[in-house]
Amino acid sequence: MNEIVERLTQQAGLTPEQAQKAVETIADFVKEKFPMLGGAVDQIFTSGGAGGSSAGGSGFGGFGGFGQ
Repeated sequence: MNEIVERLTQQAGLTPEQAQKAVETIADFVKEKFPMLGGAVDQIFTSGGAGGSSAGGSGFGGFGGFGQ
């Protein structure tokens, strides 16, 4: 999750606190709308990604097109 927070601070001009809250809000939204993905979302956002750099390097591991 640190990488996405860093990107949001650099590219969107958010403070680290704002970026962190944005990521948490998005994760909560995805879990609410797609409960079957809850475990995957938790793993992606809490562990820094499924596979980290070896799976695309984005912290999203290529999940849903992110990190591509």
